[in-house]
Amino acid sequence: MEQREFGRSGQRASVIGLGTWQLGADWGEVSEKDAMAVLDAAAEAGVTFLDTADVYGDGRSERLIAAWRRENPGVGVMVATKMGRRVEQLPEHYSLDNFRAWNDRSRANLGVDTIDLVQLHCPPTAVYSSDEVFDALDTLVAEGRIARYGVSVETCEEALAAIARPGTTSVQIILNPFRLKPLERVLPAAREAGVGIIARVPLASGLLSGRYTADTTFSADDHRTYNREGQAFDRGETFSGVDFATGVEAAREFAALAPEGATPAQTALRWILQQPGVTTVIPGARSPEQARANAAAADLAPLPDTTLEAVRELYDRRIRPQVHDRW
Repeated sequence: MEQREFGRSGQRASVIGLGTWQLGADWGEVSEKDAMAVLDAAAEAGVTFLDTADVYGDGRSERLIAAWRRENPGVGVMVATKMGRRVEQLPEHYSLDNFRAWNDRSRANLGVDTIDLVQLHCPPTAVYSSDEVFDALDTLVAEGRIARYGVSVETCEEALAAIARPGTTSVQIILNPFRLKPLERVLPAAREAGVGIIARVPLASGLLSGRYTADTTFSADDHRTYNREGQAFDRGETFSGVDFATGVEAAREFAALAPEGATPAQTALRWILQQPGVTTVIPGARSPEQARANAAAADLAPLPDTTLEAVRELYDRRIRPQVHDRW
């Protein structure tokens, strides 16, 4: 699989990574056996970038990755985790002492002395203007606890603030055919600054797979049930902030754009990979088949201009009014 340079770090990552939120929690139950099979399938398909967080299953996702790495010591992968969502979201909680404590827990979960990449996990907006916060992150690097750091953001303005920080290696942001705003300023700024872009929620929480109907339901422990209005965390993390009924109809139109031999999900991933400045995209998977199908999107031919234009027209007509000014 194609590998792209990861921002300023010199590290390279597969263009299709694996998001492991599903292996932790909030997407229905995934057994340890199934989680290991997903990781096996992703690695066999050429995935070299794994994204996790300390709150995914209260550390379960990190521990599963550690167990998988112990069973596969020769497989080289870059592991990125996140920190900051284990406490009430107040700027004063983003301190060096807390960073060290959170980092100690993640290093123990992951079974490593130095974590490849640690990202602030969608912190309060005020955090981005705090010199003390970024000084503390630099301290973690100096102490050898982390190799590099980045930020996972909710809004484009937060992304731009993070990109302006000289130590930022990467910005993780929602980017998919139902979330186009980052194309305007964020991706160009990241390219100019040498900051990597990690595209998350690439399938709009599964909408872009084209498998859902207006009658589709999800389990009670799935965020697509309990967070549709942002009851638990930012609404934009669920269906990219799009109303479910609107999303289902728009996804049906998007599915018609898929080239012969490609699924709608693969088409969405291929669309993301074509956006200049994207380093890696991190679809999740709950089965080996999903992991392999996602990775296969890297082998698709580039989408033609007519398809790119059709995506823009669909977004402007159906999606823009709901999301563009919010994030």
